[in-house]
Amino acid sequence: MREILGRRRWLRFGRKRGPAQPAQLDVALTCATEWGWPVLPGVGRKTSGARGERGPGCACPDLECVVPGAHPFDPGVLAATTDERMVRWWWTNRPTAPVVLATGGSAPCAVSLPAVAGARALAELDRLELRLGPVVATPTRWSVLVAPYSLEQLGELLFAKDCVPSSLRFHGEGGYVVLPPSETGAGQVRWERAPLPGSARPWVPRVETVVDALVAASINAPDGGSRLAY
Repeated sequence: MREILGRRRWLRFGRKRGPAQPAQLDVALTCATEWGWPVLPGVGRKTSGARGERGPGCACPDLECVVPGAHPFDPGVLAATTDERMVRWWWTNRPTAPVVLATGGSAPCAVSLPAVAGARALAELDRLELRLGPVVATPTRWSVLVAPYSLEQLGELLFAKDCVPSSLRFHGEGGYVVLPPSETGAGQVRWERAPLPGSARPWVPRVETVVDALVAASINAPDGGSRLAY
């Protein structure tokens, strides 16, 4: 469905980059050309705001944007590509633009949940000794990258659950996730679990192996998992 919208280790990408090449371009090129994950630039934060404006806003026209800076705008998510020339052109013109991963297809999907619930879920998955792939963290939400799944697979999986908290989101075909080292209106995006350096393509688990822990952690969160925290 479309979205509305470890341990801490920074990934040191193996690509050689010149002194002027920004980190965002390095990450975008690694995803696109080495891993085959389609990417595109996010809209980014507003560079300046009106007097009295609270906090960093979004560069999109929506004054009440709920994911400031952390979504595609122009181009839209369907423009995501693995073409090196296009990626270089985008980030040459906007070197600090967030790196947006278009989920599904040749790229991983993701399951995201509020940060407090995410920390609990990862602790439980570690206790069960279940292998995890990359986990993306923002100050408000964590996203667990998983193998691509279809709407039918996801529907069957969730139908068997007694309760699925509204704060749990599924980023499948047509969705997106912002990758480190992007900076958005919610703050810095980082790796809670970084891809292992030197791998041809990061390994990710199947969604059914992690969803129980993610659902349980969301339900047991202080707000009962009902808060739609962005």
